[in-house]
Amino acid sequence: MREAETDDLALLLRAAQAAGQVALGFSGPTTRVWDKPGLGPVTEADFAVNDVLQEMLRGARPDYGWLSEESEDDKSRLEREHVFIIDPIDGTRSFIEGSGTWAHSIAIARHGRVTAAVIHLPARGRTFAAALGQGATLNGETIRTGSRDALTGATLMAPKPTMQPGHWRRAVPEVSRVFRPSLAYRMALIAQGRFDAMLTLRPTWHWDIAAGTLIASEAGTRVTGPDGAPLVYNTDTPQSAGVIAANPALHSAILSELAPETR
Repeated sequence: MREAETDDLALLLRAAQAAGQVALGFSGPTTRVWDKPGLGPVTEADFAVNDVLQEMLRGARPDYGWLSEESEDDKSRLEREHVFIIDPIDGTRSFIEGSGTWAHSIAIARHGRVTAAVIHLPARGRTFAAALGQGATLNGETIRTGSRDALTGATLMAPKPTMQPGHWRRAVPEVSRVFRPSLAYRMALIAQGRFDAMLTLRPTWHWDIAAGTLIASEAGTRVTGPDGAPLVYNTDTPQSAGVIAANPALHSAILSELAPETR
C-alpha cells in the first residue's frame, strides 16, 4: 500500500503543477465570474483547472471515483475503493481579487481515509504534500506542526463567527485570530507550524479539507470534527460539520472549551 500511495502522490504533484500553469494563465480581476447560489463565486479558471485535473487524474486512474466542487456529483464514487477529492481553486474570491492566497486542493481517499494529498499555491510558489505514513512536506522539506499547548494567547485561524460567545463553554478565549480565505491553505499553515490552530464550526465541503486533513495529520496535527471524531471522506453528502486542527494538546484544550451544543 505504501508504494501505491507514493505513486499516487507523484501523480498528484504532477497534476498540481499542470493546474498551476493553467490557473496562472488567467487574470483574476478580469476573468469571467459566475455566482453559484449558496456556494459563492466561480470563474472560468476554476472550470479550466477542473478540466485539466480530470483529464490527467482520471486518465491515469480510471478506476478511481471523482468528487470535485466543479463537477456534477457522480454517486458511483461511493462504490469505488479510491476517490479523487478536488477543489480546483480553493479561495476563489482571493483569485478574483488578484491575491496569491488561493490553492489547488487535490486528494485521494481510500475507504473514507485520505492517503495522498497536495495543496499547491502557484502564485506563492508553495507546494504542500503528504502520503499516508510518510510525513508532510513543503517544497520537499519536512514540516511539523507547532507545540503550543495553551489556548490563551494562541494564534487561531478562524472566521469571525467562530468567536461568537454562544460557541464557547465559558468566555470567548483570548487568542490572536487570523484568517486566510482558503480553508486548504489554513490547514497547511497549521501543518507548517506558522499558526497554532485552525477552527471552523460551519458545514464544510470535503473538497475544501480533504487534502489539508492528511497534510496536517502527517505533520503531527490532530484533525477532527467539532465533536472530536475523525473526519470520514467520500460520504453520500460530502460535508463535515466543521474542523478543529491543532497539535494534540492544544486540540484537547479547544475541544474542552467549546460549548456542548457546538460539539
